[in-house]
Amino acid sequence: MRIRPLAVDVLIVAALTGVALLLGPEAARQGQNPLDATAYVLVVLVHLPLVLRSRAPVVVWGLVHAIWLVYITAGYWPVVCSFGPMLAVYTVASQRVPRVSVPCAALMGAVWIYAGAVNDTASGASVVGQAVVYPAMLWRFGVLARRSAELARQLRREQAARARREVAEERSRIARELHDVVAHHISVISVQAGLARFVFDTDRHTTRTALDTIEATGKEALDELRRMLMLLRAADDSAPAGPMPGLARLGEMTERVRAGGIPLTLTVEGTERPLAPGVDLCAYRVVQEALTNVLKHAPGASARVLLRYEPHQVTVSVTDDGQGVIPDRVRTGGGHGLPGMRERAKLYGGQIDIGPQDQGGFAVRLILPTSARTAPQGDDTTT
Repeated sequence: MRIRPLAVDVLIVAALTGVALLLGPEAARQGQNPLDATAYVLVVLVHLPLVLRSRAPVVVWGLVHAIWLVYITAGYWPVVCSFGPMLAVYTVASQRVPRVSVPCAALMGAVWIYAGAVNDTASGASVVGQAVVYPAMLWRFGVLARRSAELARQLRREQAARARREVAEERSRIARELHDVVAHHISVISVQAGLARFVFDTDRHTTRTALDTIEATGKEALDELRRMLMLLRAADDSAPAGPMPGLARLGEMTERVRAGGIPLTLTVEGTERPLAPGVDLCAYRVVQEALTNVLKHAPGASARVLLRYEPHQVTVSVTDDGQGVIPDRVRTGGGHGLPGMRERAKLYGGQIDIGPQDQGGFAVRLILPTSARTAPQGDDTTT
């Protein structure tokens, strides 16, 4: 349970007042004037304003020192009432800038010297030393507390800003994943639906094939979306229900694209090996987005996907010979398509080239660094 600052101040004031009242009888034993009822009232009044020290430190400092001056001028032992002024100086130094706190500390020292003069203290040098050392120490401790509080506030601001950035990055990641999943599958479904509508009355076999592809693509889209939602809803670090898609499923993706009417070849070069999950998903999503763009912007074009495993990197490229609207395909502002490819490549330290080819068509080429770990699975494969 958190204690409120006002309650803390009340407890502190009560403790200081109690110590001062207990110290009162020592005045007579120290050769000072004994404290009477008026003196004890002044002792309480000196400490009472400190309850509000956190809200108005300078005003409280002024009230405390004014009552302390009255107490000293009346000829009572100054030490009894010294705790309140000390705390007031510390509070001002901990909450106000030096141009305010330094004069307050200096004035406390002046009052201390005045108290020594009023009480005819034998050792003037001792009084002056105390008037310099005590306010200076209290001021220094207050300044350190103020800097610590400022650092704590700055740390909280930085933590809040970092949390906002992490939330924004997570939103961007989710948006990118949703775009990659939805855009690809909806593009395939749209093409197949158009094909089914076109041949519905003339070619029942083609219509059935298109509807089967729509069904399979829809189920896969739902599975990926369900997997993402389960991951987002997970309260712990448990894994989602199934593995995320990777390069091992490129064959399934190319079959869907072929069913959409795009002549497509898949070529795998080098020794296949398992990749880190993030790298594997990154390469898969880039190919997925590139093929989605072929479906959307270059209908009827032929395409080629090349996957090359090298000792320390993996390269994937998607090329087509279409004559789609090139400006639309290279646009980088807005959306999550091509910018998403670049963000993924950057996240895993890769390089990506996106743009039209000199001989016509469009190309996307991604290079991702990987470990040198290999698992022999055969040589080049062409589908």
